[in-house]
This record gives sequence, structure tokens and C-alpha cells, in this order.
Amino acid sequence: MESRIRLILLAALGLLSPLGCGGEGPQTVIRVEGSDTMVNVAQAWAEQYRKTHPHISLQVLGGGSGVGIASLIDGNCDLANTSRKMKENEIARARANRHGEPMEHVVGYDALAVFVHKDNPLNEISIEELAEIYGERGRITTWSQLLGTSLPNGSDKIVRVNRQNSSGTYDYFRDVVLGAQRDFKLGSVDPSGSKDVVTLISWTPSAIGYSGIGCRTDGVKVLALARCKGQPAIPPTVENAQSGTYPITRPLQIYTVGSPTGHIGEYLDWIRSTDGQKVVLALGYAPIPERNVGARSTGGDRQPQQPAREKPSTEPTRATSTRSAIPVRAVAHKPQ
Repeated sequence: MESRIRLILLAALGLLSPLGCGGEGPQTVIRVEGSDTMVNVAQAWAEQYRKTHPHISLQVLGGGSGVGIASLIDGNCDLANTSRKMKENEIARARANRHGEPMEHVVGYDALAVFVHKDNPLNEISIEELAEIYGERGRITTWSQLLGTSLPNGSDKIVRVNRQNSSGTYDYFRDVVLGAQRDFKLGSVDPSGSKDVVTLISWTPSAIGYSGIGCRTDGVKVLALARCKGQPAIPPTVENAQSGTYPITRPLQIYTVGSPTGHIGEYLDWIRSTDGQKVVLALGYAPIPERNVGARSTGGDRQPQQPAREKPSTEPTRATSTRSAIPVRAVAHKPQ
């Protein structure tokens, strides 16, 4: 049902119609690469934008946040979609290779969701419990430890579905859930993409995994998440992502090298416009604050970034500010 509703929303926005021939004349190519979490919204942006800018050819590839950042550093793409911040060594390499300053443009928010099979009776979980499921030396290995009994089909062992280490989602979940002192335990199933995680869980009654909320399907259940066991559990809704009350809300960002100008700057402005943010909402993500919609891409909708492996915060991990892009600095991220 949820998938049907999204298709209706996309159809209402005109996102499901073909691109068309685009008219005659030379094409300006904008190369976009990176986050699997963002690839659906990036493709939808491209389709919608081409309707009014037929002379622009937008080439969109996934592969993961790390892949997009590496491509940007090497000069093989113009825009890197990421669901995590650039790391200190990536910033240094971008400066050295491209002779420019990496710029971050926040274009939406994702409530990073925890999924189980649709028939799983569990409805909520805490960050502490997730750490004990996923972290090395973790003590939670069976569903009976969470539910007091095995699953209705009789299975009890938890099947951990993770992401590959090139994924920004993998990095973000590790940093926020496990913290600086732990890494993932071995033995998980690691699909290559965000959609693959959700598909695998929908086929596996004893599985648990995490992915962007926009990947939700009818075959899975989304768990409400508490910061600590015993505290109220918050569902990963658009409203809770916008308010920052969902514990692991993360910004979705696009990186450029230098302040974007010309066709690239115009495209980023459109993404942050009302029309571009309608696409974000239609695909299940949270738009940027209304005060920043339509802002020219010369400032920053961000606070300083979080270096890898900080201790998990008990506050929401969402960040906003009043401008749309500023040079990246490798300093601590403070939640709003």
C-alpha cells in the first residue's frame, strides 16, 4: 500500500513520464554519482529537471557515498551524493587533486530506519539493543532476548543484515550506534545496495537491518527507535526527521569542489527549491527547512561535521543552519 501511495505521489508530480527526446542542439552534461540511499531521489530530480531544461543531460550513478566522493576527488563527476560527511583524508585529497575547497550542500534529511520482516511481532528497539546486536562482543543474538520468545515461525537466531563498507549508511550507523570503541561483529549478510537490504529482510522472517526510510516496502516493518532502553521510542516519520526527534536522523548532502556556478549551480538551486523539495517528500525523505528553500547555493545548510567514530550522541543527529553550502571543515559535529 505504501509503495502504491508513493507511485501516486510521483505520478502527481509528473515524475513517472518519460524524459522525451529533449529537443535539438548541444547537450550540457552534469555527472552525478554516489549514495545508494539517494539514487532514487537523484534520478527523480533528473527526470523532473529535464522537463524544463531539455538541453541538460544528467547522468546519475549510485555505488555508495565513498564511491561518489572518490569520483569527485578524481574529477570524474560534478556532484557527489552522500549520506555521510566527507572524512578528513578525503577533504585533503580533494584540495590536493582539484585545487579547490570541497563544498557541502544539504538537500534533505533521512530518518535512517531499522527494518524487520512484516510478520515480526517486535515494534520498537533501542540504540543500546542495536549495539548489542551489531557490535563486536554483542550479547544479543536471538529474538527471544528481545521478545521473551522465539518468532511465530519458530526461528530464534537473529540474521543481521548490514551494508558494505563503501556505503555512507554503513559508516553512519557504525559511528552513531556502535561508537568509537566498537566495530561491527563478523557474520552479517552484506548486500550491495539500500534496496537490496530491504528486499532481503522482506524474504527473511528472522532478519533485521537498516536503510534509508525511502526504501521501505510492504514486505517489511519499520521499528520505532529509543535512544536508551526504557525511553519513549520514536517512529522514523518525515515529521520526526524534520523536528530532529527521531534519534538517527541524518542530512543528505551533495558535495562540489568550489562554489558551484553556471548550469551546476542552477541545478543545485532547483534541487533546493520548492519543486525540488517536493520530490524529496514524495520519496519519503524530509525536506530542508522552509526558511532555506530556494536559497542560492553560496552558504551552508549545515553545522560543522562529525569526524568518524565519535561516541554516539543521545541527542538527534540532524543539523541545520541558515545558509546552503559552506566549505567543509573536519571538526566535531554538534547536533541541533
